[in-house]
Amino acid sequence: MMELLPKQKNAVYYLKDSETTEILYGGAAGGGKSALGCLWLIEMAQNYPGSRGLMGRSKLKTLKETTLNTFFQLSSELRISNQYNYNAQEHIFFWNNGSQILLKDLFLYPSDPEFDSLGSLEISHAFIDECNQIVYKAWQIVKSRIRYKLNEFGIRPKMLGTCNPAKNWTKTEFYNPAKSKTLPETKKFIQALPSDNPYLPESYIQSLRELEKNSRERLLNGNWDYDDDPAALIHYDAIIDCFSNNFVKPGKKYITADIARYGRDKTVIGVWSGFRLFKIYMIPKSGLDAIKDKLEQIRISENISLNNIIVDEDGVGGGVVDFMRCKGFVNNSTPITAGGKTDNFRNLKSQCYFGISDRINSSQVYISADGEDKQFIIEELQYVKQKNMDKDGKREVLSKDEIKEQLGRSPDYADMIMMRYYFELRQTFSWSAA
Repeated sequence: MMELLPKQKNAVYYLKDSETTEILYGGAAGGGKSALGCLWLIEMAQNYPGSRGLMGRSKLKTLKETTLNTFFQLSSELRISNQYNYNAQEHIFFWNNGSQILLKDLFLYPSDPEFDSLGSLEISHAFIDECNQIVYKAWQIVKSRIRYKLNEFGIRPKMLGTCNPAKNWTKTEFYNPAKSKTLPETKKFIQALPSDNPYLPESYIQSLRELEKNSRERLLNGNWDYDDDPAALIHYDAIIDCFSNNFVKPGKKYITADIARYGRDKTVIGVWSGFRLFKIYMIPKSGLDAIKDKLEQIRISENISLNNIIVDEDGVGGGVVDFMRCKGFVNNSTPITAGGKTDNFRNLKSQCYFGISDRINSSQVYISADGEDKQFIIEELQYVKQKNMDKDGKREVLSKDEIKEQLGRSPDYADMIMMRYYFELRQTFSWSAA
């Protein structure tokens, strides 16, 4: 019998209870993440003859080079290698008792944005290693495929994911709700740190200590608020400082509004004095009239001219612009030539994101927010990233849909903040076709 770590035992309890359906385990390096998933798949294959498990990761090649090797190592230590045959062409474990474990590539390929390749999949349970590397849609689709022989076995659909800290859907769907004690009863998050594993060699711990700050915070200390992505435009510490930069001077008032597209997502409205964002309004899914009336109410109460109001013109926002006669922000429109200079941007949205990022990094933005507003702003601004930064060409940021796939929701707060920079560009500009 293999001795489990205390945190692994905690996860096993939820993997066997009658309430939990989704478990996220990990949050640092060296916590026994892959071993836990492999041991669970082995136990399920042995205990439920004829069951069908899934072992997944973002890329099948990486899965075979990492998680699969852990599986073979554990099989050897447990002396159970004679209980199955592995078909390397089909990527399937065939157990002597009729059980199967399927290896799956869960990467979001442009040719299969809806994961139609998983459409006919039926499984009894699933383990996704390093699930922070897949998009939330992949997680949800795999979850929807857990239905094979559940009634026959008398078991709950169970899904285990393991990961290191990441600022994406794993953080918003598991870590943050667990931290605020709002995680649904059907979901569990268990953070396992290197210090929880007494079997790790000291040399490995020392190697984690010697990492640069961002990686050390994530992989050694399990800090979910640090990222080592070189494409990120805004420093994490600068984002946090926004909420205490009360020395930023007030100025002319503006309203920026990210309107829910086609009635989906939510509408976020920001009221500015200079680069001081001093009021934020969040409106749940609403129709055109409700959004227009709210903007008009704010405009009158704050004495802001229509010329100083800008609204995302996509979807419902176009109707708001038509009714109010305010400024419309078109994300893919031509960049502005400001002060006689033209920068090499893909579109206006990218130009404004680079501009507001510079402002935030140099402590020139103040944001008055707390609670959920503050949490969402911190998370979304960390997703302001340059797209294809290693390629020549015009500078561009990730699109709203690309961020939504990774974060699990639309970056409405970040887009509302980004649009404030439009008025900075507008002070002295001429239109350019560049």
